[in-house]
Amino acid sequence: MLTKEPYRIFLVEDDRMLAEEIARLLMKWGYEVRCAEMFDNILEEFLVVKPHVVLMDVNIPSFDGFHWCRKIREISAVPIIYISSRDSSMDVIMGMNNGGDDYLVKPFDNAVLVARLQAVIRRTYEYNFQEAHVLRYRGLAVNLEEAVAFYGDKKCELTKNELKILKLLLENQGKIVSRQALMRSLWDEEVYVNENTLTVNVNRVRLKLEELGLKSFITTKKGMGYVIL
Repeated sequence: MLTKEPYRIFLVEDDRMLAEEIARLLMKWGYEVRCAEMFDNILEEFLVVKPHVVLMDVNIPSFDGFHWCRKIREISAVPIIYISSRDSSMDVIMGMNNGGDDYLVKPFDNAVLVARLQAVIRRTYEYNFQEAHVLRYRGLAVNLEEAVAFYGDKKCELTKNELKILKLLLENQGKIVSRQALMRSLWDEEVYVNENTLTVNVNRVRLKLEELGLKSFITTKKGMGYVIL
């Protein structure tokens, strides 16, 4: 059975009671929630948390949510949903123009918050848009045209073979991909290649994923092949 780690939500809300209420709600839906604590440096916390989605209040201490949204946008395309009591059309426009993906006015229905969150996650992480040539899984995004992998605020370039390995494994999430299948995708069948060469290539992919912050992303099934769970 395919298992996924929970999507991680970074909640930037200075009303502690409301933050705890939202956190409990989202955890019931299976999300991991991290609440902001350093309102004078939201960007630093963002880099530590590495969230899949940010829920951002606008009226927070030090700098407002619009400011922090702009700062996050300088380094990341992670979805940002505003949750704010500021309900004027100008506030909504400012929020979207500063990099927001959605804007939810307080007080809001809990079901609406969950629905908006689910929608932005589907659009960002679960739909595989072939026209965009991007594969996404567990927060990892691999651009097949540019041979670049992204996770959180980090990215790394992939060699031709590294890209082929990652592409085949991502296209078969939860399924074991045999060593023979990987070797066929990498090299001409008429060319003899030592199996250790495949091991070296897979380990290089693992190392690059670990540098992005994804440890144990590829699992070895002894005598069978490799799998991404």
